[in-house]
Amino acid sequence: MNTKEYIALEEKYGAHNYHPLDVVIEKAAGVWVYDVDGKKYLDCLAAYSAVNQGHCHPRIIKALKSQADKVTLTSRAFRNDQLPLLYKELSEMTGYEMILPMNSGAEAVETALKAARKWGYNVKKIKENSAEIITCNNNFGGRTISIISFSSTHQYKEGFGPFTPGFKLIDYGSTEQLEKAITANTAAFIVEPIQGEGGVIVPPEGYLKKAYEICKRNNVLFIADEIQCGLGRSGKLFAFEYDNIKPDAVIIGKALSGGCYPVSAVLSSKEVLGVFNPGDHGSTFGGNPLAAAVARESLKVLVEENLIENSFKLGEYFRNKLNNITSKHVKEVRGKGLFIGVELFPEAGGARRFCEALKERGILCKETHDDVIRFAPPLVITKDDIDWVIENVEEVLKMD
Repeated sequence: MNTKEYIALEEKYGAHNYHPLDVVIEKAAGVWVYDVDGKKYLDCLAAYSAVNQGHCHPRIIKALKSQADKVTLTSRAFRNDQLPLLYKELSEMTGYEMILPMNSGAEAVETALKAARKWGYNVKKIKENSAEIITCNNNFGGRTISIISFSSTHQYKEGFGPFTPGFKLIDYGSTEQLEKAITANTAAFIVEPIQGEGGVIVPPEGYLKKAYEICKRNNVLFIADEIQCGLGRSGKLFAFEYDNIKPDAVIIGKALSGGCYPVSAVLSSKEVLGVFNPGDHGSTFGGNPLAAAVARESLKVLVEENLIENSFKLGEYFRNKLNNITSKHVKEVRGKGLFIGVELFPEAGGARRFCEALKERGILCKETHDDVIRFAPPLVITKDDIDWVIENVEEVLKMD
């Protein structure tokens, strides 16, 4: 079958909740993917940061296959020999006392919301059913009912009400609004250190540190959503490290498995995650032995192959090269590490057409919020790869 035939099948039988580029991928390795017609592409999206370690990393695939031959799922009704080791290694790597594993990023966000509310009632002594959680405009944490309830994006909410109460929205980057929004009922402030889906928005320098200090003064949990920007994507293990803070809780996913299996987790203290009792929260697949084995190897690859440092150095190189491109369409280049957004002027006609043009040249990236081209390749990318990408980006950005 060829590309057109596969697309026809997908359009006929699949729900139309995505608008992908028309490339049908059948295999991948490192930064490269290959379509069913034999064409080769450099992946500059990395499955929204899920394949930071590169596609089908041989060490992670080996760990997956090895564990799959032993036991894949026990449920949490029983214990397994991989999850305790993941707990220990994640704790030693990040400095957090306790971990709660889930599967998707949205599940981990929901877990953090539940933990924050129960902490608010049990520890802070907020009046029952009165807890508030503050979030930021332009956020993205997933598409469950509770998560879209605090979204500021109209499309994510249209047709899905009524919504979960208990959330307050403030502008991203405004510590003044954060301070004003906090009340005696505020349990937590949840924030992306870099807003990914929102357009790779980097907050003002010192914002996270000041917001963290405001939360500490008011006995409010500071929760960092690092699902997209964490695990090396920003050039540090976590993007919040640029502000020299340690959030009360961190939400991770995507690259936790190197893109080989759905794995996510909430990292926090015993005071916060200790509020859960047996039966309060859970998941049949969360913390399964296959997931834990894959996550353990994925974390080792990030560290042992210096991918975090590579992201920092080559991210700076990539952004400098983009900034040197002269184009009437480019409004701003921003980002940290290999998490880069190129915002275009509205007159450019949207980022989609540029992404489609790059696809024809063998480069895959994706628009976000209409006017931003997101570049977030696997962290195994090389300078030579970036130079080739830049040559093509420069040509495409000269289009009328």
